[in-house]
Amino acid sequence: MQIVNLSRRRFIQGTGALTLGIMAPVALGQAGAPGVAFSSSPAGEAAFRPNAFVRIGIDDTVTVIAKHLEMGQGVYTGLATLVAEELDADWKNVRVEGAPADAKRYNNLHWGAVQGTGGSTAIANSFDQLRAAGAAARAMLVSAAAKRWKVDPAQIVVRQGVMSHLASGRSARFGELAEAAAQEPVPEHIKLKTPDQYVYIGKRAPRRDVQAKTDGSAKFTQDMQLPGMLTALVARPPKFGAKLKSFDASAAKAVPGVVEVVQIPTGVAVLARDFWSARRGRDALKVEWDEGAALRLSSQEIMAQYYELAKQPATVARKDGDPEAALMRAAKRLEAAYEFPYLAHAALEPMNCVVHLQHDRCEIWNGEQFQTVDQLNVAETVGLQPEQVHINMLYAGGSFGRRANPQSDYLVEAASIAKAIGGRAPVKLVWTREDDMRAGYYRPMYLHVLRGGIDAEGRPIAWHQRIVGQSIGAGTPFESLLVKDGIDHTSVEGAANLPYAIPALAVELRTTQIGVTVLWWRSVGSTHTAYATEVFLDELAAAAGKDPFRYRRELLQQKPRHLAVLDLAAEKAGWDKPLAPGKRGERRGRGIAVHSCFNSYVAQVAEVTVQDDGSFTVDRVVCAVDCGIAINPDIVKAQMEGGIGFGLSPALMSAITLRDGAPEQSNFHDYQVLRINDMPDIEVHIVPSQEKPTGVGEPGTPVVAPAVANALYAATGQRLRKLPFDREALKRG
Repeated sequence: MQIVNLSRRRFIQGTGALTLGIMAPVALGQAGAPGVAFSSSPAGEAAFRPNAFVRIGIDDTVTVIAKHLEMGQGVYTGLATLVAEELDADWKNVRVEGAPADAKRYNNLHWGAVQGTGGSTAIANSFDQLRAAGAAARAMLVSAAAKRWKVDPAQIVVRQGVMSHLASGRSARFGELAEAAAQEPVPEHIKLKTPDQYVYIGKRAPRRDVQAKTDGSAKFTQDMQLPGMLTALVARPPKFGAKLKSFDASAAKAVPGVVEVVQIPTGVAVLARDFWSARRGRDALKVEWDEGAALRLSSQEIMAQYYELAKQPATVARKDGDPEAALMRAAKRLEAAYEFPYLAHAALEPMNCVVHLQHDRCEIWNGEQFQTVDQLNVAETVGLQPEQVHINMLYAGGSFGRRANPQSDYLVEAASIAKAIGGRAPVKLVWTREDDMRAGYYRPMYLHVLRGGIDAEGRPIAWHQRIVGQSIGAGTPFESLLVKDGIDHTSVEGAANLPYAIPALAVELRTTQIGVTVLWWRSVGSTHTAYATEVFLDELAAAAGKDPFRYRRELLQQKPRHLAVLDLAAEKAGWDKPLAPGKRGERRGRGIAVHSCFNSYVAQVAEVTVQDDGSFTVDRVVCAVDCGIAINPDIVKAQMEGGIGFGLSPALMSAITLRDGAPEQSNFHDYQVLRINDMPDIEVHIVPSQEKPTGVGEPGTPVVAPAVANALYAATGQRLRKLPFDREALKRG
């Protein structure tokens, strides 16, 4: 499969640009030829469709068509805010609907001609486009009002869904003029608001998905029911690289409710009239697997191989000066190795998909994150053209990267099942938690080996970092964009762009070939690079006898946005004030870390309390974030809080381990994630900014683990170089 201009990381700016508030009309997309559509609609239906993103009904309802998946991150609210701002809509009348799969109208402008959600790009790529969509609709409504009232459009004021002409006392709601506005031409040039005119942007507004998720009307894949639909579960190989050898379906077919058992490329699918029957049928299958080519290694054996590889020269991702020579003349030298395990995404909603295959059409219902890629892969699977694959985007109960799969694994699997039964019934594929946990597509395992040197004044003069791990991009349609000169950008991001002023610096990558399927995971490369770099920098500060906050400040003088969040986090945390003493036998510590990813900047200060037995609590995290304009500060704070909780899980408890090539974990009892009672007190402070908005879904995640590790060192004097943390190392000796 060939995909051009497609990348999760280094994005290519798509069409549709705005300059100085003037909008090129192509950015809006078209609602229909010649660009607008209207109908004599009953209340609630769209009478006015000025572009691909806005519909207005005669009942005043404003429907925003969201091209990005709502998976809990608040994007429906953010996108609606952009439209409502320029439209001057009444927020209580704004609704949001997921867009269909159509890259011509709904492409991610940062990815080129591709529709999808990821890389914390949703608001960033939509900021100008969605505001322009709202402004265009507003201009057409105003034009219609001016013609009806025979007044100058410049004299019409729009506020909360009402247009008013103060001199004549006339006013009208959006719905009253919707059909008339549909007759107006789409304006070619639009002037957008300046920040001082914002009504919604930068303010807290209630989320648009709260009510539906509270009253149960929100549609997730599991809620889908179609006439005659069958539920499918799949028996898959227990080890990576194993294949189906043979199976006996007689016992499975004898289970009441089981309708059919079919072989598909990934295993054996059992179809039944309900989930429980399908589960019992799958349990009754007799399957023999061919493990001749299966992975046989354990996690410990893989890591041992990584250590051997780390002794060898690797491909250079960045080199400034001569680190080897600088190390030789350093007054003090340090070396440290940091280990990171495989990680599962562990989204609350495991993978699932509904497919209805017909001879000339394939319709999909799904928490859809990668529309264009999934259309291509499903079309190839069922023998249709991509435009014949119609995708309905439902809510998703989390993803963290899992649903944006270059192989479209679970969608292709569902389509394969539908194809295997000749499309005679709609199919709902359901993955259990155990299926999801053992399926792979993990955050890769990594090893970082760092060497550093400081001069007589404690300044770092040498930094050498060697990273060993699997490539996410290799072997995917993204390879030509993600992998350059042997370097997978996702493996070195956060390290190759280290912001600190160190004159001699080298970052090298050794990419491994392991048979475990891997994928991006919330904050991708920064999940491991931020930890290795921020903990090692702390080690250099300690070796220099310097305060870790001030040490960072000295090295970030040419990085004003890093410096701003660092200073704000330290100030709000009271860095210069001693921590309140713990109870008898308790040791307390404070640590700091700063990192940039997805064009946002985050610093965090963590406070911990350690007991004599090595147990500890993360008591408080103070977070400062610079994400440009905060469209909805409440959602920005929520994403920082959620990202911190997500980042604490692999620091404290989460890991996928392999034994003889098979994952050992299967559910939340043995792949533990942070519980609410372990969540620290969190304060989030947003740096005021007029820069365009950047990502907030991921940048909060990678910073917390190194901040906590540095706090634990401050409390105990012990460095933790392996995740999740070994609490035995923290026991008082």
